[in-house]
Amino acid sequence: MPEAGGRQLVDRPVIGLATAGRRESRNLSKHYRELYTVPTQYVDAIRRAGGLPVLLPPGVPAWMGGIHLDGMIATGGGDLDPALYGGDSAHPQISEPDAERDETEMQMMRWLAQGDLPSLMICRGLQALNVALGGTLIEHIPDHVHPDIHRSPGGSWSTHSVNVEADSLLECCCRGREVSTVSSHHQAIRDLAPGLRVVAHAPDGIIEAVEAPDHPFLLAVQWHPEVSADVDPQQQALFDALVAFAAGRREEVEALPEALAAAGQLP
Repeated sequence: MPEAGGRQLVDRPVIGLATAGRRESRNLSKHYRELYTVPTQYVDAIRRAGGLPVLLPPGVPAWMGGIHLDGMIATGGGDLDPALYGGDSAHPQISEPDAERDETEMQMMRWLAQGDLPSLMICRGLQALNVALGGTLIEHIPDHVHPDIHRSPGGSWSTHSVNVEADSLLECCCRGREVSTVSSHHQAIRDLAPGLRVVAHAPDGIIEAVEAPDHPFLLAVQWHPEVSADVDPQQQALFDALVAFAAGRREEVEALPEALAAAGQLP
């Protein structure tokens, strides 16, 4: 199956994209009330990295182990049900949970953590991973940290730096101890789940990234790298690393620091 330019799509690593829940997406058509969607930036970032994105909606997770995947990305979205981690379900800032998505992603995260499929979790994905493995969440960051640097006053995008731990997969991917990020979240990790390592913090101390040291490639970030990946090589490098690892080209992941330096992204 050739695409423009003659490149074979079948040669590309297949990267699963977990979609939003059926009621999370904005719908402009009067004919359809519910949609399973992902923002196009995720698809674009995977394609730039040389991967073939495949959308995987929540529901009965028959696709886990049932179809061929070379890698997986868990996308951002609404709040998890606080009942999953013993949180405050009555908190006024909690958005309405999507039980179908919550149930699917709890199973998906355990499945990914127990296997060896290269995986990248983004924003809600980080939170779902932590909860699925036994951790808890801060229901609303402004209740604990002031000022709130993680989203704008109107609840939209915010930019802030993130401090990355040395000798981490994240440092290898982005190759920098400080990374500029785009985010829009009001929750974060409170208690870290067993088996995960914190590898980045925001200046206010909020956990910004975790890894699973016993997994070949399992990285979760609290920000949204897909939003700025088209203009920020450090953010695109997260997708490049995932796709390279999914294709069995681990040497390309190790070479990412040199590639970023050559592109002028690093000193």
